[in-house]
Amino acid sequence: MAGDVPELIKETKMTTKLRREMDNAMVLRGFAPRTREAYLACVTALAKHYGRSPDGLDSAQIPSYLLHLIKEKKFAYASVNQAVCSFRFLFDAVLGHKTLALEIPMAKIPKRLPQILSREEVSRLFAAAASLRARTMLMTTYAAGLRVSEVCALQVADIESAADRMCLKVRQGKGAQDRYTLLSPRLLETLRLYWRNRRPRTWLFPNRADTASIDSTTAQRMYYAARDAAGIPREGGIHCLRHAFATHLLEAGVDLPTLQLLLGHGHISTTMRYLHLARSHITGTTSPLELLDPLPH
Repeated sequence: MAGDVPELIKETKMTTKLRREMDNAMVLRGFAPRTREAYLACVTALAKHYGRSPDGLDSAQIPSYLLHLIKEKKFAYASVNQAVCSFRFLFDAVLGHKTLALEIPMAKIPKRLPQILSREEVSRLFAAAASLRARTMLMTTYAAGLRVSEVCALQVADIESAADRMCLKVRQGKGAQDRYTLLSPRLLETLRLYWRNRRPRTWLFPNRADTASIDSTTAQRMYYAARDAAGIPREGGIHCLRHAFATHLLEAGVDLPTLQLLLGHGHISTTMRYLHLARSHITGTTSPLELLDPLPH
């Protein structure tokens, strides 16, 4: 056993070096911090599973590990595909094994329509929030159509409340892109009430120690607590509020390009999926049966 220790130390150093090289490669390509963190976690888990540095694995071991994630770990296909993306990046961009990268299979994710909260359910959710802090956070998420990471990262300085420029600045959203989104007068009124009550300094929704912003887990807990208190069916998390924002705006007549900008989507096709969810586009459309001549009796 003693002879195995130096080799183990060597492999650990190789993994650390590889981790640094992979992170540097992602920084050079402008990957968002959360993406870098997720990719590195996937590669670290792969190395831990085989007990060796990933650069020593062969083409059969990667699919075997992915099967392990699906069958043994019961990972969702979306989580497995995140691991696939991280492995493809590692072998292609960092190690230069393009052929191996292309051989790593991507799972086909079943497409399901997300739960869409009605306006009445959204109102009940806000009313059921356990505190002014929770209510303000949930209202901000819905009113501005934010991802959970975006609402957590909001700073007080991101609220631009001048009468001729009512908007919220979203810093480094998905794809490391800044953007502006809506700041409604009603939300601004709630934010001012919240500020007078809590006096946040840097982060709009700081953690208990006021040393950083709240994390996404805390934000999810706030949503789940309000959802359960409001008697809303248990389906989906806080991201339902972003879905509701998009769908309700479409139903109100907002055009797709504007909605794309507000949501921060890179492609209009991503925004177009909300057409399937907007009831006005379904209930306001006439069936072709109605256009036929009446059948003779």
